[in-house]
Amino acid sequence: MTDDNRAQAAIQRLLDELVTGGAEIGLQVAVIHSGRMVVDAASGLADPATGEAVGGDTLFYAASTAKGVASTVAHVLAQRGELDYDLRAAEVWPEFGSHGKEGVTLRHVLLHTAGLPGLPADISVADLCNWDRMCAVLADSELWWEPGTRFGYHAQTFGFLVGEILRRSTGRTISELLREVVTGPLGVADEVHFALPQRLLSRVAWQVEPEAHSPNPPPPGSPLARAIPPGIQPDAAHANRADVLTSEIPSAGTMTARGAARIYSALLGHVDGVSLVSPSRLKDMAAITHRGMDEVMGFPTEWAFGYSPYRPGAGRALPGSTFGMVGANGSAAYADIDSGVAVAVMRNRFGTGELTVLEQVDRIVCRLL
Repeated sequence: MTDDNRAQAAIQRLLDELVTGGAEIGLQVAVIHSGRMVVDAASGLADPATGEAVGGDTLFYAASTAKGVASTVAHVLAQRGELDYDLRAAEVWPEFGSHGKEGVTLRHVLLHTAGLPGLPADISVADLCNWDRMCAVLADSELWWEPGTRFGYHAQTFGFLVGEILRRSTGRTISELLREVVTGPLGVADEVHFALPQRLLSRVAWQVEPEAHSPNPPPPGSPLARAIPPGIQPDAAHANRADVLTSEIPSAGTMTARGAARIYSALLGHVDGVSLVSPSRLKDMAAITHRGMDEVMGFPTEWAFGYSPYRPGAGRALPGSTFGMVGANGSAAYADIDSGVAVAVMRNRFGTGELTVLEQVDRIVCRLL
């Protein structure tokens, strides 16, 4: 048996055991090694109420895993010469330049150093689903710090900032750009989305709250509570809303493991006929840009150019090699330059900070590939 076959068998066995044991509801894993799909595994239920099984084309709400996709769209446009990282947002979005924000650049946004992680305390899901409303809120916002001087995770504002800068620069929405420059050329246009088309809603797995109590919400007035106000706290009910799934909210998204892994494999340069970024740009994308305190999350962290450098199987960041994103519901997609693997994990047992599946999957990948 080859290492590829062993990886498929080991990960399928892991998923089946997690589902059978009750730890998970439905799971989907894809691993691409040097351009070869070596793991394409699924297990469990997409909808416990109907008994519908998870398949390879089941779509999952993937929370912040989509931030890595949004960053990828920006990097591909920069590679194509359609975008400059040092473009000031106010140059293309004049109303954004109020309250001292005229110096904020796309680079600051991708690096989470823009100083705009906060939202009004009374922001609602209806607001979140209204692109013009959210952009107006951001245009009228005040900075938390001078751009480029501090790092703080822009949990909800990131996608709107990236998306509106891209829309004002190119005349196309971030979903249009995603299909045009990434998912269309890769043949996965129906598998990775910011705003899910209505016709695909029936393919989305139903997110289920964890049996254990979720962590307490952040204290009122804390930086994290100001970044993710009570009305838009992520949970299973939020992830199952049709308006959330079908609205342009690029800090989150909906995808299959196969689609997400294919994007990261293409970034590594392993998809024949599709060149998303040059080797030198890829190196820059994975390079560490921040080591230190996260002013929003309240703990030390490391960050790359629009991605997290964290490698679940290693239990730590792998600077200059791993780049990707983990979502609040335990989904993830990432690539590792040194080993040539692209990995994606989707799940519908919604659990903030749940890394057990990711760690076990990635340990198998690290051991066998």
